Amino acid sequence: MRADRLVAVLLLMQARGRVTAAELADELEVSVATARRDLEALSAAGIPVYPQPGRGGGWSLVGGARTDLSGLSATEAQALFLLVGPAAAVSDEAKAALRKLVRALPRTFRADAEAAADSTMIDPTRWGERDRRRPELVDLLQTAVIRRRKVRLTYTSGARERTERLVDPWGLVDKDEIWYLLAGTERGQRTFRVDRIVTAEPTDQPAERPNDFTLAAAWQQVVGEVELRRSRTWATVLIEARFVPVLRTHFGRHCHTDGELDHGRVRVRLAAPTPLDIARNLAGWGTMIEVVEPRSVRAELARIGAELAGHYTDDGPDEPVARRDL
Repeated sequence: MRADRLVAVLLLMQARGRVTAAELADELEVSVATARRDLEALSAAGIPVYPQPGRGGGWSLVGGARTDLSGLSATEAQALFLLVGPAAAVSDEAKAALRKLVRALPRTFRADAEAAADSTMIDPTRWGERDRRRPELVDLLQTAVIRRRKVRLTYTSGARERTERLVDPWGLVDKDEIWYLLAGTERGQRTFRVDRIVTAEPTDQPAERPNDFTLAAAWQQVVGEVELRRSRTWATVLIEARFVPVLRTHFGRHCHTDGELDHGRVRVRLAAPTPLDIARNLAGWGTMIEVVEPRSVRAELARIGAELAGHYTDDGPDEPVARRDL
């Protein structure tokens, strides 16, 4: 994980005083380009790492070699934890690195650094949407989470209803490049898509957060509720085993192999919100896939097939294409 490399880069720089990208690449068993990107990421995040060009140059940590990370300022420690924290949500190794970082910091910085690390997480499992940019409001909301300040939101719901709310920001989640804000409201915990937040205005009012709140546990609850809605209809299908990975790209965690059959086929369980949603995904497979149950999905497939057959019935030979002399 990149989080481990970032920590390793800092420790190597503290031990040696100055390193080159090539030396880091050799030490960490990565490419020189990757090592250089890690150094640039640390520098861009506000960590006191800077390059020295020319012969005998390299990258150095301001203040020279140190044996721990206690030379970082509070702001610099926050910046580092903002880099490492999200990866720790999905990597045991990154979690271990994060714990070591906390122990290396002065006590006065630990609270803010831990708050920065806990303010954001990454959920790598897709919900089907991709190629989205990080919303500009993420940084503002992240600061509000760390500083524990209420935020006044203007929010547009999925039904395009615009409302204004004063919320206690608890954490941010990056779900397949779609950002979500988990926050406390008058009606309890709520989840807001950041790309539907029209405006966000931090206030000076202190935000409240339950003492037992953890971002990972709260997000798992959200995921469970969403997945329950997305898996109301289950179907059993038969397909050649070699095509199962393709099915998984369409159905994600709602695709489970349920036993092997003869002739290289397997039984697979699939889920989606409605029978039509399943049928739409399977219609293009034709007879390469057989739906065993339920009858509702089979009926939707038959309807789609009849609709296509009626629309594309061959009424006669195609008109010949006129030849063009070039």
